Amino acid sequence: MFLSSMSLFFLSISMLVMILNKCYIIEWDILMLNSASIVVTYIFDWMSLMFLSFVLFISAMVLYYSGDYMEGDYNINRFIWLVLAFVFSMMFLIISPNMISILLGWDGLGFISYILVIYYQNEKSANAGMMTILSNRVGDVAILLSIGLMFSLGGWNFIYYVFYLSDEISMMLKLLVVIAAMTKSAQIPFSAWLPMAMAAPTPVSALVHSSTLVTAGVYLMIRFSPSLENSGIQSFLLLISCLTMFMSGLGANFEYDLKKIIALSTLSQLGVMLSILALGFKELAFFHLLTHALFKALLFMCAGVIIHNMKEYQDIRSMGGLSKMLPLTSMCLNLSNLALCGIPFLAGFYSKDLILEVAFMSNINMMSFMLFILATGLTVCYTFRLVYYTLTGEFNLTVISSISDNSIIMINPMLGLSLGAILSGAFLSWIIFPETYMICLTLPMKLLVLIISGLGGLMGYFFNNLFLNYTLVSLRFYIIIIFMGSMWFIPYLSTLNMSHSSLKMGSGLFKLGDVGWLEKMGGQGLFMFIMKTSKQGQLIHYNKLKVFMKMFLISMLIILFFMI
Repeated sequence: MFLSSMSLFFLSISMLVMILNKCYIIEWDILMLNSASIVVTYIFDWMSLMFLSFVLFISAMVLYYSGDYMEGDYNINRFIWLVLAFVFSMMFLIISPNMISILLGWDGLGFISYILVIYYQNEKSANAGMMTILSNRVGDVAILLSIGLMFSLGGWNFIYYVFYLSDEISMMLKLLVVIAAMTKSAQIPFSAWLPMAMAAPTPVSALVHSSTLVTAGVYLMIRFSPSLENSGIQSFLLLISCLTMFMSGLGANFEYDLKKIIALSTLSQLGVMLSILALGFKELAFFHLLTHALFKALLFMCAGVIIHNMKEYQDIRSMGGLSKMLPLTSMCLNLSNLALCGIPFLAGFYSKDLILEVAFMSNINMMSFMLFILATGLTVCYTFRLVYYTLTGEFNLTVISSISDNSIIMINPMLGLSLGAILSGAFLSWIIFPETYMICLTLPMKLLVLIISGLGGLMGYFFNNLFLNYTLVSLRFYIIIIFMGSMWFIPYLSTLNMSHSSLKMGSGLFKLGDVGWLEKMGGQGLFMFIMKTSKQGQLIHYNKLKVFMKMFLISMLIILFFMI
């Protein structure tokens, strides 16, 4: 209740700040170091306050939902406190425009997400948690290196320097920030950890892997977006994000784990956000970030109800005909799926359709254009495939019959998010874009999105209905399907070879450097050398006859040696 009230309060304040066109910055000076002031800074503008409002609303719904989903769990109190700690870390990240203070939220998100992924104590969760934290550590190191590079600017409040950093200035700094955002938002080649993180409880997936942790990288890039203009990094980010949304959309069409399909869908939408951001439209990226958070959290919650009723089965081939036994959940699932596809007048339509039309109007190359079209078609394709396997046909798991929508505690937050999935698109478009966008496209280009969506939906339904269920046609193209369905072998490359060799190399460097030569020649070695020489000087200072005689004899022997 408290989080819901705070969400409404922050939403009201954000609209007030937007009307007044104000931005409030609070600075807390910690210490001064070589004319560079280390400060903790907080920014309160319409963007940070609105994002805070949405994060708190989804967190409130997820915690309410967890009351039934995690019922009977021995460590439920620990789970609730971890989720609250995660929410506070996200709040620190949202209101921090300073590279020092942003670490409070950035590292907190990575660490607490690792603890939540390994919440169920088994080997699969341990492996997924290790993959998650090692991938995110790459971004943490990039943030730390960017702090060092920003020392030359005289401060770490990047909100003041983003316009100065445009063009070709400080390319390394901008590249490090982009890499940090890519790791948090799971772009290629760091995509493997997001589907693996589905080992966490479903409420965690609904909060962490749909609206907070994975969007932290997008939010950081929105803040840094003015510095990317007129630089080669913008083209690099566009290519990576387009490839990510195509790869994840392709992989979702060959996946059978319910939660992993939704995770790959999240990955695809993160690619959409970063691609339009790379084209220079940060407000559009932020708009899609907010609408996507609502319907994707709803989609995860519906998946959680299905998995909970199916006694922890997640294979969609074991489902079917759920619309007869779970009518309310099926309604919410269809609503979130249609919003994801961009069906007119739902939340996803207002953001996604506008993003695609603006991208088609922009000066992009043919490869990016084709990837946008294919990713849009694949989104609708895997959505209708999911509906076909779960909601239609006959129930396949005949041993389970006690399936019903009888949990009011899980249904209520789903209805709240359903309202958001219907109304938030129109509501936010009126607030964020009070002036209309001028879209100038030919009729075929204008209808292209609807045509591609329709073709994708037909393919998703009929291809699975006609071929994959009754024939072994997929075995004829086994190698191609394995390649497309395994995210282009990124999980294998991330776990079997690269991580093992990099950890081995890191261990060798640690032994050779940190506890080897750097220990001898670095600070510790220098300390021992100074201690030894100071003791010698102290002995001489005591004016002892033995010392003087010893030094005199040594010096005489040296002189005689050289004379001979």
